[in-house]
Parts: sequence; structure tokens; C-alpha cells
Amino acid sequence: MCGIVGYHGREGARDILIDALRRLEYRGYDSAGIAISQDGSVKIARKQGKVSDLWNAICNENFEGSMGLAHTRWATHGVPSERNAHPHKVGDITVVHNGIIENYLELKESLKQDGRTFVSDTDTEVIPHLIVNYLDKGSDFEEAVRLALKRLKGSYAIGVMRDGSDTMIAAKKESPLLVGVGKDEFMIASDAPAIINRTNSFIFLEDNDIVIITNGEMRITDFDGAAVNREIKTVQWTGAMAEKGGYRHFMLKEIFEQPRALTETLIGRIREEEGDVVFEDLNLPDVSKIRKIWMVACGTSYHACLIGKNMFEANLRIPVETDIASEFRYRDPILDKDDLVILVSQSGETADTIAAMKEVKKKGLYTLAICNVLGSTLSRDSHGVIYTHAGPEIGVASTKAFTTQISVFFMLMLYLGKLRGVLDGDDVRRHLTELKKLPHHITAILKSSAAIEEIAQANMHYGHFLYLGRGINFPTVLEGALKLKEISYIHAEAYAAGEMKHGPIALIDENMPIVVVSPKDQTYKKTCSNIEEVITRRGKVFLFTDSFDHDMAPKVNAVFVIPETIYELQPILSIVPLQLMAYYMANHLGTDVDQPRNLAKSVTVE
Repeated sequence: MCGIVGYHGREGARDILIDALRRLEYRGYDSAGIAISQDGSVKIARKQGKVSDLWNAICNENFEGSMGLAHTRWATHGVPSERNAHPHKVGDITVVHNGIIENYLELKESLKQDGRTFVSDTDTEVIPHLIVNYLDKGSDFEEAVRLALKRLKGSYAIGVMRDGSDTMIAAKKESPLLVGVGKDEFMIASDAPAIINRTNSFIFLEDNDIVIITNGEMRITDFDGAAVNREIKTVQWTGAMAEKGGYRHFMLKEIFEQPRALTETLIGRIREEEGDVVFEDLNLPDVSKIRKIWMVACGTSYHACLIGKNMFEANLRIPVETDIASEFRYRDPILDKDDLVILVSQSGETADTIAAMKEVKKKGLYTLAICNVLGSTLSRDSHGVIYTHAGPEIGVASTKAFTTQISVFFMLMLYLGKLRGVLDGDDVRRHLTELKKLPHHITAILKSSAAIEEIAQANMHYGHFLYLGRGINFPTVLEGALKLKEISYIHAEAYAAGEMKHGPIALIDENMPIVVVSPKDQTYKKTCSNIEEVITRRGKVFLFTDSFDHDMAPKVNAVFVIPETIYELQPILSIVPLQLMAYYMANHLGTDVDQPRNLAKSVTVE
């Protein structure tokens, strides 16, 4: 996830900005760059690799000045390279940018027709070109930036400087950006950790805010130039706390980041008006010949595959086989040259999944990776890759990686469905409308997290839990039970609800709490019967549903209602309260939530 920092004050900007970039390294990146205003022009240095590589390149150079911007880039448009790194400079305008410009291709084509020349593969480069275009037409610096921003569709946080000007401009839309207010200085940053060592006074910008810093003063306007007032807030965070955004644990922060992670994963890929999904550089073979789809992964990613299987088979009518990566090779599966093999891993370094990929490639099959880490082994060595733009996931127990993986499966299902002719533009458009609602739905769930914490705290003393779900929510409860086991060390098992009477029902008594996910879908009545069987045996039931008038609500011990969505997307919403319940139980039990015993974030050995 890219990082922006900027400095406008009286001290040397270079060392302040490099230190700030180092404090953002936890976000993940593939290149870094810096721009310093000195002697009437803006001097730039960029390097593929780490911040340390950038520092080594400039530490003995004359990079002095009291205003500057710096950036760490995680590639989305254009491979990791120095020419694609930020800052980008066109004429006398220098820009750093986080986010994705959805209409950059149209803008780029229009600018080329005006005689503009592009030197990078990025979507970002259209921004300085647009600003220069307006400057050439007679606009002043501030107006040119404002007019350029009005042309952009998508998400962005930007910082802008101009040769010969003491003014720094920043703006935000659907991508995080804040202003640090210090003594005789102002800073901009994507995240508080970058500048918490210099100030604890922040302005948390809102969408469509434009910040103008000049002559030791700062003001904020909207896109039309009208003044905007934003409160300066003082936070009592240490550096470590700031990395966690003020949350007690990374896992909790990452649960609460899911609306933003989903938004980042969707941006640039969905075309709701056209009823289209767009992926870059998949290089797929002829999808009309696909005989079978294989989905291979481990742990949480395997549960995402089980949900993908439900989606694909129901909508594409192609048989899908899911495999645990550690078992895949050893059973010598019967593969056909026209099969599509999808391999899923948060880190892209999961040893068993990489081994499965190598085995498949030996047999001449196309491999598609779904991965969160740019440049990882899986992403490099697969024929195609779709990145989940979840951002770095520090907590060992995966949360936002899971929900973004499901969203990628959903988009891929729509993409293949349209290519194969089984879904038309209207079908895709309806599905995308529901998909776009998910970040708002998750935000609503998170606002009710106190209710989940109350359930968790009241029941954390139980040593065993049983999780039940049906259909597409069976993998959801598998994941919910895994979360509880991973971080609280409470034993939990998940079953397809219809299987309960085939054995697990023997365990049910007043000391065996049952977690049930039961939306009002095609399995609703059957799940109600399963809940009745549990209640008859004195089981304690915690019900997660999308209906306030669920038939079992008056009979169970607790009910949590999630927003309604279409069947295929239910798991993305259903899992969030289960993640929260596992977290709150573990937190109140005092376990090491972020680094649970015996577990590693990336399983790099078989």
C-alpha cells in the first residue's frame, strides 16, 4: 500500500522525509522517491527497492530545502521500476499519488492528442499533465490543481509542488491523508506513524478536501474553492501505537480496515455502467475451452476457495474442485490441458501452494494466482495474477486478506461469465451494484462491534464451540472456527449444519455453545430445524442472520443481524462478526492476538 509524506517548514526536509518513509515501511512497497524544492526548482530522486537504497543514492547529494514530498509505491499500474516510481514531474509540476485513477486511459489519450508525451506506465502521470495543461491555459497553481482534480475518477491522495513556488497542495478522495500540525511546520502523511515523532496534532482530512500550505500558513477548501473548517485533534499515541492506528492489536486494526481494503481491491476493476469487470495482464487461454476449474490453497485461503467454488459452479456451470495445497500433489489429480488452475495465497510464499503451482506448470496447464504481495514467488511464477489490494496484513490470523480474496473470486466469476456468454451486461451490472455496497455494509457491522464484544466476554470461559452453517456459509463457519482456534486457543469445530445429526449432535449440552450463521436464503428453513435440534438438547445458540424476524430469534441466547446482500456475497459480511468475536475472546483471555503461539504469518516450509 503506497505511502505519502510531505514537509513544509523551516528545517531541512530531506532527513525528515526519509525518516517518515522508514516509518511507513510496514505498509509494504516496491520503490521509493523524494522531491525537494531548492533554488527555484524541484529536485527528484527515485529508486526501485527499499528506502535504504534511496537514502544511499542521495545521502551525499545536495538535497537541501525546507519543502518536499516523498513516496513509497506499491505497483498497481506499471511494473516496479525507477521510471514508474513517484514523484512524477511534468514541466514544473511534481506529484505524488496514492490510489487509482479509473479514467486514466481516456485522460491519457486526450492528453496525447494535445501533444503530451508520457514516460511511465502509471495512471498517476496524467495528474501532472492535467495540471500543466491548465497552467498553460492561464490558470494559477491552485486553480489548475482544482480543475485537474475535477477531471479525475477514482480514488486518490495527492501532494503537489511547483518549481519556483513556496506552496504545497494536497488533496484527498477515498484514500487516506492527514495533516500534521507542528511548531512552524506542516506535514502531510498517509498514516500517523510517519510523523508521530514530530507532532501529535492532526487534521484528519475528509473526501474532497484540498489543503494549501504556503508562507507558514495552511487553509483547507473544497473542490470549488469554498473554505472548509477541520478540527485539529490531539492523539496520545506512541510510535508503536500509531502503527496500529491507535488500535490495541494489528488484528483489530485489520478487521476495521476491511471496508477500505475492499474498496481498494475493487477500484479500477469494475465498470458498473458498462456492466464489465476489467483485469490487467491475465493472459488467459481460450475460456470457452475450460473443462474444469481447480482452486488450490491452504488455511484461510482454502476457505476462500470453497466460497469461490460455490459462486463459480452456481453461475458459470463449470465443475470446480477445491484442494488443500499440501494434499494436491500427492493424490496425483487427473488434470486436462484445458483446465484452469487458480492458486490462492495471502503472502504468495506459501510453500505447499508454490509446490502445487510448479507441479501444474510441469503438466502444461495455465496457472492464475490470487495474491496480496507484489513480487512474491507465486505472483512472479504464475502465468497470470490478480492482486488483492488489502495492504500489509501484520496479524498472523488473516482477516482482510480473506474478504478481499472472496471479492476477487466474485469479480473473476463475473469476468469469466461474460467472456463465456453465460452472463450479460445487465447480469454483471446488477451484481456489481451489490458488490459496491459491501464496504458500507461492513462499516455498519463494525459500528455494532460492542454488541459482539459483550457476547464474547460473557462466553469466553467455555472450552469448546461448535459452528454451523449451510451452503455458501459453510466455508464461512469453517473460517470463523479457525479464527477462534488460532488466537484464543479455544477448541472450535465447524460443520455443515445438515451434518450435525450425523455425529456432532452427541456433543451438544449446556456446556457446548453453538454459533450459527443463518441468513434467509434457500437453506433457511433447514437451518431453523437444525437450531431447534440444538435447543432441544439445551445447547446455547448465538445466531448471526440478515433478518430481524428470524423464526429462531426468540428462542436463542443472542442474535446479531448483518445487512442483507445477494447469496454469493453473504460470506464477506457474515465473517466480520465472527472475526470480531474471536478477537474479543482472545483479547479478554489475554493471549498474544497478533502472534499466537506456534503459528507463522507465511508458512514457507512444507
